[in-house]
Amino acid sequence: MQQIDNVLNQAVQSGDIPGVVAMVATDSGLVYEGAFGTRKLNDGPAMTLDTVFRIASMTKAVASTAAMQLHEQGKFGLDQPLGELVPELAVLEVLEGFDPDGKPKLRPATQPVTARQILTHTAGFGYEIWNPSLGQYQKATSTPGIASGKKAALKMPLAFDPGERWEYGINTDWVGQLVEAASGQTLDVYLKQHIFEPLGMADTGYNPPAAKHPRVAPTTVTDGQALRGIVHDPRARKTAGIAGHAGLFTTTPDLAKYARCLLNGGAPIFTPETVKLMTTAQTPDTLTLQRGLGWD
Repeated sequence: MQQIDNVLNQAVQSGDIPGVVAMVATDSGLVYEGAFGTRKLNDGPAMTLDTVFRIASMTKAVASTAAMQLHEQGKFGLDQPLGELVPELAVLEVLEGFDPDGKPKLRPATQPVTARQILTHTAGFGYEIWNPSLGQYQKATSTPGIASGKKAALKMPLAFDPGERWEYGINTDWVGQLVEAASGQTLDVYLKQHIFEPLGMADTGYNPPAAKHPRVAPTTVTDGQALRGIVHDPRARKTAGIAGHAGLFTTTPDLAKYARCLLNGGAPIFTPETVKLMTTAQTPDTLTLQRGLGWD
């Protein structure tokens, strides 16, 4: 494993990253672990295996796991119209453009949205940061952005009819709403009780308590050439809202527990049949990808 150590240590020494934690695991157990550099750019303390990271959109996988638990329990069908469980999804409109005055032109969606569609990003929802039309709609209607953490940010029209094509978007935020509706619990409480605690993921959650703040690594960004400093220090503020798309903090060992759960057939949080369903392609090969996202 010396070769892995050398690669990671070189990334730190060259200034590509302030620090890194890496683990390799199989269904049988841990194969490699290592920590190099510091938690904060140009500053200590040293990076350690128990460093807590904000994992951004990796939250989506965990929220989707929660939804599949509830599907396994018969709380909803994958192709059931979600408006039956989540009233806000009962009546949806598709954005067709804007009139000369910049007013959005909307029409009713041709079919209802399903759980399978929001889980596979084929429901018609997009992100305003990558879909110019949705960005224009957001500005024209003063709808808050998804980063605000406000539920009002979900009040966006569809970019296309459900099932028509694939586009990365706020779908997993609706997965979070589905989990809450089907379970009767808030998303953070559900994840803690039904995923984190059964798997022993003691360092995983939305808002790290004060006792864990010293272990939190602030987020940094790069322009492709060099690091540009800290975006924010998660220890100094709470996540904006509890959402399905992002917001979780965790450690590398905790994530390894989650990954090994899937490798080992889902025990103790769900069955091998559900894991097989989750790891089987759910979209047809002919499905169109949304243009402009690098998959033209």
